[in-house]
Amino acid sequence: MSPAQAGEKTWFGQPRGLTVLFLTNMWEQFSYYGMRALLVYYMTKELMFGQAHASLVYGFYTATAYFTPIFGGVIADRYLGKRRAILIGGSVMALGHFMMTFEPLFYAALVTIALGNGLFLPSLPSQIDDLYKNGDPRVGWAYNVYYVGVNIGGFMAPLICGTLGELYGWHWGFGVAGVGMVLGLLIYIWGQRYLPEQSRQSSARSIDPLAGSFSKFPRDVLLLLGAIALSVVVFRGAYEQVGNTVALWADSGVDRQVGSGEVPMTWFQSLNPLLVMVMTPFLLTWWRQRAERGTREQPARKMATGALIVGSAYLMLGGLEALGGPTHWLWLVGFFVIFTFGELYILPTGLGLFARLAPAGLGATTVALWYLTIFAGSLSAGVVGTLWSRMDHAVYFFLLAALAAIAALLLRAISPMEQRVEDRQRETD
Repeated sequence: MSPAQAGEKTWFGQPRGLTVLFLTNMWEQFSYYGMRALLVYYMTKELMFGQAHASLVYGFYTATAYFTPIFGGVIADRYLGKRRAILIGGSVMALGHFMMTFEPLFYAALVTIALGNGLFLPSLPSQIDDLYKNGDPRVGWAYNVYYVGVNIGGFMAPLICGTLGELYGWHWGFGVAGVGMVLGLLIYIWGQRYLPEQSRQSSARSIDPLAGSFSKFPRDVLLLLGAIALSVVVFRGAYEQVGNTVALWADSGVDRQVGSGEVPMTWFQSLNPLLVMVMTPFLLTWWRQRAERGTREQPARKMATGALIVGSAYLMLGGLEALGGPTHWLWLVGFFVIFTFGELYILPTGLGLFARLAPAGLGATTVALWYLTIFAGSLSAGVVGTLWSRMDHAVYFFLLAALAAIAALLLRAISPMEQRVEDRQRETD
């Protein structure tokens, strides 16, 4: 047992606060993925948007939801504190989800959710490091554990919100997404006693007035974060198609027949988070065993491996489309297995790297920079998605594979820089 664990009350071998953050995040992600599972279908089938227009709206919404956190992170660090930012942001998001149940409020609802997300999203994961003492080895895997919470919510959302939306009306699905957000807020309020004092109380007086200034970032850290961000922007141009053009392909290009029935199209979006939950424990065990043997894989190289694996998943779809004819749904399951394996290498690793490189007093702001990267990547994904109706679908999937491969090359190129920065930080800790 590490010194950090001595005398500590834990749940599942981790600080109790991690479970609180895990469950809060799980229900927030339930609301987000529940709405996202319905969004493209709602626009194309109910609002009668053209595919290209729906793709741009989808891309702009998902991008904006990750752009507002850069401002929300600064506001949380300098003025509100993480606790108030989460409570205010979550309440605004819940309001936005309930607004989605009224068709005339469609665009206003999207804006409302994005604004609330700006306060909520960077403030929650930035509290993870507060739970651990310096040198606690558990922090390296805490973000993968936290990421499972993302995917439990993401797994339940299409099954519950998607099924209600398809069978009883889209607005029922949107309403249940709002209920999920409220549940997340209630769990966070209940669990305050398990979070560090600095995460529960804050005021503008207790925070450095220069907290939002980039001058506090060492130059090499800024360069590294910028290089990783560029790589992830390219990667997400391919990655984000799972909820966009891949969802459209599941509707029109996949044989979903099982016996005399048909698998609902939204259910396939539950495969990715389900596989995250199944694969994560095995990956964590493998990585921990390698660490105990003294084998440490650099984060940038690990992320590059993940990008290549995701690219191979899209390469498979391109090959299937080139063969012609409807694709059996089992191939779509196989795609998600490969895709998710790669995702686990790159996305939790990137989030954890950004959080570890945060200067003192800028935890939420630095995590917000990660979400700013997702913003830019989501915008690029929306633009890439417009090509779906303009080019052969096999060629389109090959294009997505190429984007993931380019991201992998960029990440491998910056690996030496990442090694130097991490070594310097370990020496100064």
